[in-house]
Amino acid sequence: MNNLDILVDFDSSVGRWIGSTAKMVDNYLHEAFQSEGLDLSKEQMVVLKKLHENDGLIQNELAYLTLRDKSSLARLLAKMERKNYISREQDEFDKRVNRVFLTETGRITFRQTRPIIVGLKKIMEKNIKEENIYQLINTLERIQKNISSVESQIN
Repeated sequence: MNNLDILVDFDSSVGRWIGSTAKMVDNYLHEAFQSEGLDLSKEQMVVLKKLHENDGLIQNELAYLTLRDKSSLARLLAKMERKNYISREQDEFDKRVNRVFLTETGRITFRQTRPIIVGLKKIMEKNIKEENIYQLINTLERIQKNISSVESQIN
């Protein structure tokens, strides 16, 4: 028997449920943003949120905080600059470093996402006890730590 003959029950796999749930959340947000007239992706909303929390982040820090590699973040930021959501400026002390700032359009757009996010949170947590939500978050954190520890061994 070789490795290809080993049967795996993907329907009872944690990864399958995490993946399909994430896809449903992505689809919901895409449709909700469009219905509100927001030209915004979930990934762009995450960047707006991080900048709302800490405007002027260094581009490399933003890549780390959004779990993106530097080149994909650069493409995402270029798209967001064209939409006038953000601006990038060279650091005044280190010209090799770019800082990323929200524009007024970016601030307004971020504020417009808040009711959508609150609504999604209510939908996702409906009929689920608070202790179950806490337990789920704790379990997902452990899964992320498990994957991170393996990734660090690979790299």
